[in-house]
Amino acid sequence: MNRLSILQVVSFFLYLLVQVVLLKNVVLFQTAVCFLYVAYLLLLPVDSTPMVLLTLGFIMGFVIDIFYDSLGLHAFSCIFIMYIRNYWLNLITPQGGYDSNVTPSLAMNGIQWFLVYSMPLIFIHHALLFYTEAGGFDLFCLTLWKVLFSTLFTTLVIVITQYLFPDRRRI
Repeated sequence: MNRLSILQVVSFFLYLLVQVVLLKNVVLFQTAVCFLYVAYLLLLPVDSTPMVLLTLGFIMGFVIDIFYDSLGLHAFSCIFIMYIRNYWLNLITPQGGYDSNVTPSLAMNGIQWFLVYSMPLIFIHHALLFYTEAGGFDLFCLTLWKVLFSTLFTTLVIVITQYLFPDRRRI
């Protein structure tokens, strides 16, 4: 295993630990929930293969489901955003393209690009999670309210985390 692989494994467990121990019961105004573990999935290297992305998405979502007792909701949401991640990255490719083994982080591409990259994926993750949890669209407005504020809360925490722990592997 090379240094990057070891760093990815350690990051996996750190994001998992923070989510399960610290953020499991953090809810703002009974509406906004923070799912920081999504940052691990979003910050995987750009040139990761789809099979690796889907596998890591399933494993992360499944472990979160175990701690949240959510019967596969997180696994489903994570697998879906990992499925569309490469398509989204291709749509928002910078003019020079991506370097190999680079992570789509705030330090590499700036705040504007990072928000354009992360917010739609976080929104889709939260929408799938909360609408599936609600069992449909019966409470459409209330669930949409929860999705929007949770997306903003999660994105804010991810951006703060990116500023507190910048990516030191800048090429």
